[in-house]
Order: sequence, then C-alpha cells, then structure tokens
Amino acid sequence: MKKAVNRREFLATSAAGLGLMASGCLGPGKKGAEARMRKALICGKPTEKNLAKLKAAGFDGVETTAADVSPADAEECRKIAEKVGMKIHSVLRGWMQFNSKDAAKVEATIAKTETALRAAQGYGAGAILLVPCRIGGMNMPQPWEFDIAFDEGNGHLARVVKGDNEPFKDYMAAHDHATDTTIEAVKKLIPAAEKTGVVIAIENVWNNLWVKPAVFAHLVKLCGSKWAQGYFDIGNHVKYAPPEQFIRALGRAIAKCHVKDFKLNPDGHGGKFCNIRDGSVNWPVVRKALDEVGYNGWMTIEGSGGLSLEEKSKRLDLILAGK
Repeated sequence: MKKAVNRREFLATSAAGLGLMASGCLGPGKKGAEARMRKALICGKPTEKNLAKLKAAGFDGVETTAADVSPADAEECRKIAEKVGMKIHSVLRGWMQFNSKDAAKVEATIAKTETALRAAQGYGAGAILLVPCRIGGMNMPQPWEFDIAFDEGNGHLARVVKGDNEPFKDYMAAHDHATDTTIEAVKKLIPAAEKTGVVIAIENVWNNLWVKPAVFAHLVKLCGSKWAQGYFDIGNHVKYAPPEQFIRALGRAIAKCHVKDFKLNPDGHGGKFCNIRDGSVNWPVVRKALDEVGYNGWMTIEGSGGLSLEEKSKRLDLILAGK
C-alpha cells in the first residue's frame, strides 16, 4: 500500500530535488552552452574578504571545512557568499569512524555527520564530503598488485590479488567490515540527508579501501539511495588505476569532483602529489570521460599549494577546456 503524501511533504521533497539538480548532485548533465562546469577552492569559514579574493581570481564558489557550525551560522555565511556572488557548494566533513569497534565512537561520528548535513543545508550546499573509515596496520598488497574480485551481493572481497590470498586475509576481513559498517551507517543517515536536501558524498582517499573503480562504484551502489553518491578525487587513486576508469565506473553517481594531480614514478609504482597539470593525470582524457557520464558540476581544486590563486584558476580553465 502506498503512503499518501501531503502537499507540504511534496513541496519539501520537490524543493530538495530541484536544489540538488541546481547544485550538480542529481539530474542529467546539460549539453552545449549550458554545460559550464563551475570552479571552486577549499576554504575554512567563508568570510567576505576571502570569498571576494577568490571571486577576483576567477572562482565561482568554495567548499568549506567548517562542518561543525549551527544552521544559523551557516545561513549567515550563505548570505555573505550571495552578496559577493559566490556559492558555498559543499561541506568537507572528512574522516569518520563507522568501522570502529567502539559503538560510542560510531554513534558520535554519525551525530557529527548529521551536524554537517544541517550545516550544509544552512550554507545552501548540495553535498557533504564524507570519508567513512580507514584501515591499516596489516599486510596488504602494493597498489600495482591489486586484482580484486568481490561478491556482487554484499561487496565482500573474494580476492585482492591473483594467486595466494592467504597473506592478506586480515586485510580482506577489515575491508569487509569497513564495507558493512559504512553501508549500515550511511543508510541510518539517509533520512537526515533527505530531510536537509543534502547528498552524502563518499570520497576515495588513501584509506586502503575500495581502491579499484568497480569496488568503489559498487560500494556507492550498495548504499541504495540517490542521497548517497561518490565524491571523486581525480588525483587520489592514480597509483591504483587511471582516474578516467573511476569516472566511467561511477557514472551518474558522481556528486562532486576534487581536482588534484599525482606524479607516478618512472616505473609506475608509487609517486607523489604535485600541482595540477604537472603530474600523470591525462586531463583531456579525464575531461572527455566526465562528458561521457554527463557530469557538469563543481570542480574543486585541492592542494597545488605551490601555485598562486590566479595560476590555479588559469590551470583549471585549461582542464575544463579539455587541454
């Protein structure tokens, strides 16, 4: 039996959906002249001074790290941004501990995520960046050794390398636990995401989890909601697979993108982060892949600390132009 939806619920849901489409988190990608991606940088608490400075350098908005603020304080920042002609498009919530063995820590991080969702609503942001957990301290494959197979039903790992996987059994167990607890926590948070109209965007980082495109995309799929999507960092997993492979695997599940670069060692084994367009990312190929999956949302530079604001803006323009 279908639940009846009253007018207030319908309008609230519709408004949230329209807001997400405007923020680039939901809905089909636009084509032609309307398909202009928007440029952003990461900042702390947005102020008129720093937003005006970024605006002058050619940026359209920011992702704020101020996640633990009240909705009222976030609303004030939103007004300041609107005055300057900027958008606070996302909130960087960051590291959570959904896989902790301490139930109190799990509940605390769920509560922090709810706080970030309410803050994002106040900011007028379309998503929060969430890193659900991390693992380490056990034997695990080198980045170039991974050859993962997994259960389509629950995402559990069947293998992480070809041949003998016994040396990595502890890693596989920790990985499965992280997958299970992440899905459980995100599903608990879906009602808060829907209420605030803010997507929970799970980011791929150096946390030793979901390191291959199909695995990361499947984790997002297992969360089972349009309110849980992927925050794809273009430079983070270059040592595991080319970023265009992640883009095609995630497809329309990409809520936001971080723009970062990584320089592989000559043998392709390891490397280091570097300024954008100075590394191993094939930017024209990445730009084409983003077009293929219909992504036309925010492109937020993370890192590239050796560049001026103007140079960051110029390099991002080249990337968006497919160069």
